Amino acid sequence: MSFSSELKENLSKISNLSNKEIVKYELIGYLISNNTVYKNGKTTYKTENEYNINRFSKLLSNINITNYKIDIKGNNYIIIAPKIENIEEIIYLEEDIEYKGETSKEELLKAIIRGAFLGAGSINNPESKYHLEIILSTIYNAEKIINILKTFTIQAKKLERKNGYSIYIKDGEEISKLLALIGANSSVLKFEQIRVLRDMKNNINRKVNCETANINKTVNAAVKQIEAIKKLQKIGEFDKLSENLKEIAKIRIKNPDASLVELGQMLKDPIGKSGVNHRLNKILEIAQMDVGS
Repeated sequence: MSFSSELKENLSKISNLSNKEIVKYELIGYLISNNTVYKNGKTTYKTENEYNINRFSKLLSNINITNYKIDIKGNNYIIIAPKIENIEEIIYLEEDIEYKGETSKEELLKAIIRGAFLGAGSINNPESKYHLEIILSTIYNAEKIINILKTFTIQAKKLERKNGYSIYIKDGEEISKLLALIGANSSVLKFEQIRVLRDMKNNINRKVNCETANINKTVNAAVKQIEAIKKLQKIGEFDKLSENLKEIAKIRIKNPDASLVELGQMLKDPIGKSGVNHRLNKILEIAQMDVGS
């Protein structure tokens, strides 16, 4: 089962259907998704995910809408119900939400996000890349969902598509916050576990690549230095070098794999990395001058 399917199974099993207000707002999320169509006085919702259709039917039944039917066409589950309160856009703004009892505005807003994700949301396997997307029916709905997410300090972007307007998140931290927001507790734990392992692997790969690059750089530099020293020996210019340059040159020839720090420690009077580098660069300059002359 894909991570996205596991997530929707997790969400579909949330046991909060006794709260009529939460049910109502989660249903609004479904109804503003691009998978819901209003035509000829009917509401039609289509999905390939059985958990989506089961949750949708439970929401309808919970608010006493029972005259609906479920059909299967190809890979799609289809539910057809009477048109529901003409909800084609989010008409309940945050400041307009009315609630009774102990249900907070925050919980109702969370319910809308959860319904929208179940209605037409998807998430990539986090082992490959971070990408969560919800496709809404109108740009108005997409912007409202983005604004609701902002109230929970979650940043999302929107994109126009052929079949609607999507909001998407590509940051692992933001996706994790959204999953926690909509109540996908077990999926959050799994997502975080994958994210930690992925970040560790990326850090290790970066370190290995960096070390490999440094090794290659050191080896290439040593090869050039040894070639320059041998050229000076061949053309009879080596003995004209100062004693300091001859000393470092002989040590380099005998220790082709040594680092600059190690070379410096091998000298009669040890010097640091920058001093060794200066002497070897001087040898390179002299070799280039003599070769060119």
